[in-house]
Amino acid sequence: MAQIRPFAGIHYAKTLGSDVSRLIAPPYDVLNESDRAALQAKDPHNVVFVDLPHLPAKAAGPDEAYDKANINLQAWLRSGVLQKDHRPALYPYTQSFEHNGRTFHRRGFIALVRLSPFGEGQVVPHEKTYKGPIEDRLKLMRATRVQLSPIFGLYSDPRSQITNLLSKNLGKPELSGTLDEVKHDLWSITDAEIENQVIDSMKHNPVYIADGHHRYTTALQYQAEAAQALGGKLPPNHPANFCMFVLVGMQDDGLLILPTHRMIGGLKDFDVDGFRKKTAGVVEITPITTAPERLADVVESLSHDPPNVFALYDGTGRKLYRLRVINPDVLKPLEPKQSEAWRRLDVAILQRYFIDEVLQPHFAAGDLAKGYTADPSQVLKQVDGKAYQIALLLRPTPLHALEELGKVGEVMPQKSTYFFPKLATGMVLYALQ
Repeated sequence: MAQIRPFAGIHYAKTLGSDVSRLIAPPYDVLNESDRAALQAKDPHNVVFVDLPHLPAKAAGPDEAYDKANINLQAWLRSGVLQKDHRPALYPYTQSFEHNGRTFHRRGFIALVRLSPFGEGQVVPHEKTYKGPIEDRLKLMRATRVQLSPIFGLYSDPRSQITNLLSKNLGKPELSGTLDEVKHDLWSITDAEIENQVIDSMKHNPVYIADGHHRYTTALQYQAEAAQALGGKLPPNHPANFCMFVLVGMQDDGLLILPTHRMIGGLKDFDVDGFRKKTAGVVEITPITTAPERLADVVESLSHDPPNVFALYDGTGRKLYRLRVINPDVLKPLEPKQSEAWRRLDVAILQRYFIDEVLQPHFAAGDLAKGYTADPSQVLKQVDGKAYQIALLLRPTPLHALEELGKVGEVMPQKSTYFFPKLATGMVLYALQ
């Protein structure tokens, strides 16, 4: 099971103040050019100067971009902007935020997890990875020899024993920062007794990747390159054998999963009557009388529906419809090798049936345009009959699905989960040398 260990993290020097709001950033893969420029304008030492040297981050950039990122990083280390702790620690990490009028506190901790190939060890994926983002992150890791942002991992902690152990008597955070109305707090623990208790408890837990599949795959490739450079094998405690994670208990009250809705464009002669005919016997379609301006309420109500219930928003006619799958085995002939648990997933039915079997062959003018968002307000802004014509709205993917599919080595379709909020980059960095 999971082998974790404390580490001597790199973080912004406390002489800069405990408020690191101007220095931290969201994960690189949610940022565009204007986002990056806004972060850079906050402070010349914002971590985005290092973490996002090239856009778009879904493809590798020129060598000079990554070299410049490393020049910045090394300059900050030499000048004392960044400092490395003198001794290994575990780093309790809390995110405080509001959603739908409620306040949440997500409690986790940052530690190293020993790398293992997917399907061969204690780290379990749930989504596919793609070549472009891995090439980008690998070039950055080679240049800096630092892991700049943590993987988001989940583990079972039904009685919150590990969380409570690490949260006890913490006192004032050592570093705090606010991004997009989410407060990030960080502490460090160097108590050997507490560390050993956490390490021992985690031995019984697999770690499920919630977010960061591409970065984890990058760490595996970096590990293989480091081993090759040393004749094919690394010493057991070599830094490249480990990967930095934020670990959160699956039962934590602050763990919030939002659905990732699909916005679809490139349709020709689409109308709901035609869609109803093509899905007859599989889907029951009924109008929703709620005004489009209250789309967020429709999404909220979906979360209380049983599995395999969706909503469709027609941006041209500005109308909403409820889609209820009345044949739950619709994917059985299409994906006979997948487990029943996979075939019953809302996201699998949405992608493999609604998009692949209905919209693409019967209503597409060419390749469909696809957009993704967890924000209902973005659906209203973007699905206007032009760039995107309809949106397929769905329920959040249940957390237990990660465990069920992980046990049989299956991964979900792309964009199956959206863990809100995102982790911050720049609270702690991990040196790979």
